[in-house]
Amino acid sequence: MDAEARLLELINGFQVSQALHVAAVLGLSDRLAEGPSTVADLAAATKSDERSLGRLLAALATVGVYERQPDGRYVSTDLGDALTAERLADWATFAGGIAMWHAWGALEHSVRTGQSAFTAAHGDDVWRYRASHPEEGARFDAAMAALSRRVGAAVLEAYDFSGCATVADVGGGRGALLAAILARYPAMKGILFDQPHVVEKAPVTPRCEPIGGDLFTPFPFRADAYLLKSILHDWPDDAAVKILENCRRSMGPDAIVLLLERVLTPTARSAAFSDLNMLVSPGGQERSAEDYDGLLRRAGLYLARVVPTTTEVSIVEARIASA
Repeated sequence: MDAEARLLELINGFQVSQALHVAAVLGLSDRLAEGPSTVADLAAATKSDERSLGRLLAALATVGVYERQPDGRYVSTDLGDALTAERLADWATFAGGIAMWHAWGALEHSVRTGQSAFTAAHGDDVWRYRASHPEEGARFDAAMAALSRRVGAAVLEAYDFSGCATVADVGGGRGALLAAILARYPAMKGILFDQPHVVEKAPVTPRCEPIGGDLFTPFPFRADAYLLKSILHDWPDDAAVKILENCRRSMGPDAIVLLLERVLTPTARSAAFSDLNMLVSPGGQERSAEDYDGLLRRAGLYLARVVPTTTEVSIVEARIASA
């Protein structure tokens, strides 16, 4: 492939993203998980136009998501299997929705001004927008749970939590990650801490105490490990330090903070584009290990180590700095 052809492929990448979004909304992969299906049957099941749905399936077959058999029926591939409700369908549903679509359309605004494109596009920041649009808030919560399920298994393989009697998932959403940790460690207790309207909708999990609150006010609990997955990247430095200070004030002398974040390096493509997403949406940023060390030291902590996982997310372990 020559340079122009490759560049055209990159420029038109939004077309694939939106095709995957529609496939997720229609639940095509979940239906194909039951076995091969004709376009007509899928169209009837999803209340879609048969010819148009056939064109969508044909397009997704060219990028390896589905496969058309000689008899005309479609089957799912490994990529298609990852687009099911138990895996990444909720992320595709959220990422391709109108709210994010319009925000990324205003990326130029962010690059020119340093300000959130989401706020420019919607007239409100992401948090107030989701609070005033419950359906968008629900899609966001489901998307975060989908990513947590994916990352959770990798974190459990990479990190030993056996020394922690109580783990607090700070900003833990619906508690998918914490539930996975508690299932691996049956003697452990968990605290799920997030906004009241979020934790009240979280599934009831044995040994887990849901606590509603605010990241920017003192935490009303104490734990051995404070888990923050994809939290600090939502915020600029001063706000991130405030969250870390609240962790520090709540911690005992031997407690740890575990930041589950993408760590910027010169070759980390996922982290670099997530960094743009943070600029576009909440106005935060991804950070390098050196950046995290600086934030942690401002909050009275220090970076003990960075533990890689098999996903794009690393575990940044922090401890209380010596006086």
